[in-house]
Amino acid sequence: MGTERLERRLTAILAADVAGYTRLTGMDEEGTHLQLKEHLRVLVDPKVSEHRGHVVKNTGDGILAEFNSVVDAVRCAIDVQRGMAERNASLPQEKRIEFRIGINVGDVIIDCGDIFGDGVNVAVRLEGIAEPGGICVSNPVQEYVRGQFEIPFEDVGEQWLKNIDRPIHAYAIKIGAQASLAPSNGMPPVSSVPRLSMIVLPFVNLSGDPGQDYFVDGVTEDLTTELSRLAGSFVIAHSTAFTFKGKSVDVKQVARELGIRYVIEGNVRKAGQRVRVGVQLINAENGTHLWADRFDREISELLELQDAITVELAHALDVQLIEAESRRSERSTNPDAVDLVMRARAHLYHGVSRSNTVAAIQQYRAALQLAPDDVRALAELADVLASNIASLWSEARDEDLRQAEAMSARALALDPSDPYCHHVVGIVLSLQQRFREAIDEFEAAIRLNPNLHFAHCGLGSAKVLSGLGEEALVHFTDFIRLSPRDPFLFRGYSGIGWVQFLLGDDVRAIAMLRKAIGLSPNYSLAHLCLAAAHGMKGHADEASAALVNYLRTGPSARTIRELQFLRPSKHPSYLAKCERLYEGLRKAGMPER
Repeated sequence: MGTERLERRLTAILAADVAGYTRLTGMDEEGTHLQLKEHLRVLVDPKVSEHRGHVVKNTGDGILAEFNSVVDAVRCAIDVQRGMAERNASLPQEKRIEFRIGINVGDVIIDCGDIFGDGVNVAVRLEGIAEPGGICVSNPVQEYVRGQFEIPFEDVGEQWLKNIDRPIHAYAIKIGAQASLAPSNGMPPVSSVPRLSMIVLPFVNLSGDPGQDYFVDGVTEDLTTELSRLAGSFVIAHSTAFTFKGKSVDVKQVARELGIRYVIEGNVRKAGQRVRVGVQLINAENGTHLWADRFDREISELLELQDAITVELAHALDVQLIEAESRRSERSTNPDAVDLVMRARAHLYHGVSRSNTVAAIQQYRAALQLAPDDVRALAELADVLASNIASLWSEARDEDLRQAEAMSARALALDPSDPYCHHVVGIVLSLQQRFREAIDEFEAAIRLNPNLHFAHCGLGSAKVLSGLGEEALVHFTDFIRLSPRDPFLFRGYSGIGWVQFLLGDDVRAIAMLRKAIGLSPNYSLAHLCLAAAHGMKGHADEASAALVNYLRTGPSARTIRELQFLRPSKHPSYLAKCERLYEGLRKAGMPER
């Protein structure tokens, strides 16, 4: 049998993508997509052709192109970045689409119109460390074009790039004002990035068994919670961090997107009743590794392992830990109960649905059979039962609320300094319409852990329902800031839209509610409020369409009278403001009864 010979050639490779694309699509998915298509059609593709190159493929938020001449590739990149600067000049910073470009020269494999090989991989990784609006090139590219351009090349030294087995000497090209205004490391200005800002990326499962992913995810989440107790820290929520799971991540890109200084990576190997955790701390501003260590423990000692990692990280960051007041001796050390709690969380990680919630409840109840005073199992089961009630999924509302109240109270009694326990008690109190007490509990949770993002959202909701809507805006904004890629981000935008509507600002309300619906198309409350806001603005067609979308979500309340019966608050101020809701819905076409 003959051996097929692959076609190869030496070529200049240009890789480009959009900086912060996830953030932009989170704000306006459709608008961002259309803008990007227009930039590619009007500017990028013509410039590639003008400089005798060709686009190999589109990569979703960018392109891969090749050129016969290295000089042509660099000229194309400079023209594209200058053109983008002009196109962005009239836009606010947060709405600008900015490309990062990497260029390398190397031998590539050609197959079915695509190109592959080390030369391509290096170009893609160089693009990942380029600044927004900037260009990063390899040393061979710089040598080929030396003396051809007046723009200076900044030597950024040897870079260890992800999945490249050797250091790559790289150079940065800055275009126009960027050379004097942008920080050399591509991070936001130092003053705007909190000193102790960090993210714990999802740890890697080294057990060789995908069935152990739930355990690894649980370790990651718990470590995130412990690190958020570092004095003065700003820790990105685990629900945002988990959006990076299973993806090839460039730490500098993550830092730029989220506005943080440090990235924590790790791996977990579970064998029988023993677990080994490896952790490393990375300075995301320059990619250097500041600290790394490995920890071996029994599963029953998992809490002590997390403490040990947190203490070592605190030392590496040169900070003091908040005094440990938690009574950890009263937390569960039953390894089977710990395992069941992590399995329950795994069901919830798979998305909010009735079936996932039922499966999680079963696992939590099984954990409590083994360890009745397991603080996490008590608090998390109470949280899930309360969420079931709020989502109108509970088939026994009074009994579920009674159990949630008892479990949350027991968890808090066992560990009165646990911020999550205070948060869950706040949720239960909100369902009981005891909003003043709920606000006290949410505020206690935030005092104990300012990074507890969902406590900010709970506090905002409690204030809205107790007639303090204007005060709630900052809490919903904090929720979004602490977890900008959170799967429940729609609740933050919906909360802001709901407050704006109650305050009579229908234009801003509509904008926020559309964002919420873009993130969660089946979130019925956002459709409901959007219908009312359009109704109040006299947008008859939009109001009617929003009402139809609300009814398609299968809500329990389909008339004005049913909404009034199921109202979540009887506070006079809130009820007075809700008259706008009923008026807007009548204009949208909702029947009275």
